[in-house]
Amino acid sequence: MRFKFVSTVAALVTAMSMTAPAAHAEQFINILTGGTSGVYYPLGVAIGKIYGDKIPGIRAQVQATKASVENLNLIEQGRGELAFTLGDSLKAAVEGDEEAGFKKKLTKLRTIAAIYPNYIQIVATSESGIKTLADLKGKTLSVGAPKSGTELNSRAILKAAGMSYKDLKQVQYLPFAESVDLMKNRQLDATLQSAGLGVASLKDLSSSTEINVVAVPKATVEKIGPPFVSVIIPANTYTGQKSDVETAAVVNYLVTNSDVSDDVAYQMTKQIFENLPELANAHAAGKSIKLETAASGSPAPLHPGAIRYYKEKGILK
Repeated sequence: MRFKFVSTVAALVTAMSMTAPAAHAEQFINILTGGTSGVYYPLGVAIGKIYGDKIPGIRAQVQATKASVENLNLIEQGRGELAFTLGDSLKAAVEGDEEAGFKKKLTKLRTIAAIYPNYIQIVATSESGIKTLADLKGKTLSVGAPKSGTELNSRAILKAAGMSYKDLKQVQYLPFAESVDLMKNRQLDATLQSAGLGVASLKDLSSSTEINVVAVPKATVEKIGPPFVSVIIPANTYTGQKSDVETAAVVNYLVTNSDVSDDVAYQMTKQIFENLPELANAHAAGKSIKLETAASGSPAPLHPGAIRYYKEKGILK
C-alpha cells in the first residue's frame, strides 16, 4: 500500500511538472513609446492593456523612452517587441544614417502598421513676436531630445526654410513638458513638437499662455519631400488658435523585430485594429488610425504575421 501511494504521488508530481510550464508560460511584449506628455505613451498604455486582456499568455509592459531613434535601436537589439516611430526616422534606420543616430543599417526592423500622422507643431509665446519661420532667427527654440524623431524633424524644417541651429540664439534639447514649463516661465520663446494633433503639452501651454502657432508653408514642405506631406492644423486645436495653420506631417509606424514569431506579430496587429475605439479613447490621434492605410508606405518590410492579418482583411492580396 505504501509503495502504491508513493508511486501515485510520484506520478502526479511528474504530470504536474510536465503541465506546469504550459500553464504558467508567459510571453512579454515590451512596448517602446516616448515621453509621458506626448502621444506615443498614452497610446502605448492602451495597446498594452488590449494585449494583456485579449492575447492569451501575454504580459505587456510599457516603457517611456526618448522616442523614435532610441526605440528603433532597442528593437534591433531585441530589447522590445513593439515600438512607435516616425517614418523619417524609420527610413534613416533602414538606410543606416549615422548622422540621424544609426551607426549601421538596422536589418531586423519589421513593420506592424502605419498609424497616424505626426504634425510638426511649432508654437511660440505671443510675447516673443514669432509669427513665421523667419522670425525664429535670433530666438530660443526647443527642438526635442537629441537625435529624437522630433529633433530630426526640426533639422529638416529649418533646412528647408534656409536656416540652421546657428541662426538661433539658443537651442534647447528638451522633452515636450519641460519645453512648455520654460515657456510658461518666459525662459524659452518657442517649441517644435512632432506629435498628434491636440498633444497634451501644447494644450496645457495654450490654456495658460497666449501663443502663436507658426506655419510651415506648403512650398517649404515640398522642398523636404517624402515622407513629409503638407497638412492643416485646424482652427481651435489649441486655445487662442483662431485660424487654420499650414504645417508638415510625417506618418508614424509601429514596428517589431524579425525574430518575433509570426503568431505573436499576427495577434499584435489584429488586436490593434479590432480595438480601435479603445485607442481613440486613449488619445485623439487614435481616431486617425485606419486599417485601409495600415499596410502601405513603410520604409521597412511588413512582418509576415502582419501580412497574414492584412490578407485576411483584404487589405493585401
